[in-house]
Amino acid sequence: ENLITTPESLNLLLTSVSGRSLLTSLKSVILDEIHVVVGSKRGVHLMTAVDRLVFLSGEFQRIALSATVRPLDKVAEFVGGSSMKGNSHAPKYVKRPVATLQSTADKQYDLRVVFPKEAAERSFQDTVWNSLVPYFKQIIDRNKSTLLFVNSRALCEKITYKINLSEEKPVAYAHHGSLSREIRTEVERKLKAGELKAIVATNSLELGIDIGDLDEVVMVQTPLSISSAIQRVGRAGHQVGEVSRGVLFPTHSQDFLQSA
Repeated sequence: ENLITTPESLNLLLTSVSGRSLLTSLKSVILDEIHVVVGSKRGVHLMTAVDRLVFLSGEFQRIALSATVRPLDKVAEFVGGSSMKGNSHAPKYVKRPVATLQSTADKQYDLRVVFPKEAAERSFQDTVWNSLVPYFKQIIDRNKSTLLFVNSRALCEKITYKINLSEEKPVAYAHHGSLSREIRTEVERKLKAGELKAIVATNSLELGIDIGDLDEVVMVQTPLSISSAIQRVGRAGHQVGEVSRGVLFPTHSQDFLQSA
């Protein structure tokens, strides 16, 4: 059987007798998207829980996955941790051996930075979104499925509203952490089933949730890091040998520098 959990839920399981009873015969622990927690308090919270599992299950295989994490050697040391040798009165800690596997395949990206003439020449009183949304809709219309990323929940709702404003029925749904899990799951299902043309999301869909084949990713304003941009555009063309297509729409001077 498989158990899918989070660092927080894993620590809660370890605090109860019933929770610990589920964790006594582990063969492997898969740490997906390890780059998200490396170097943070959340990562420490996760790895201390993983080490506590050893006392319940004995040694097990640890598998960490990521498309963007660097440096590999440091992360491998973080994931492997140390095993205790000897007895509790005179313990000796030895680093676990960890093998690293890295693909040598070249990943192809088709990236563009777009700032329409209409946006550049708009009046001071006019919001930039009135100029950009028609371009978002053109991209959605030419694709079967499109994922638009924004950097805040408020902007996620605003862009979704403006895209759907003149449509007979919604062509895009919002997806962010303030929505219930049931709503997010249904939005993901609709896109995957071809019942929905687009999703406007925060980083809630940056990682490996299965939403089917995507034609193109639109990044509305630049992500805060290069690794986030790679994760986001990588949701399109998510198969071996496929090209990941993405468009960046910067909206202010600092945004243009980040896009570059």
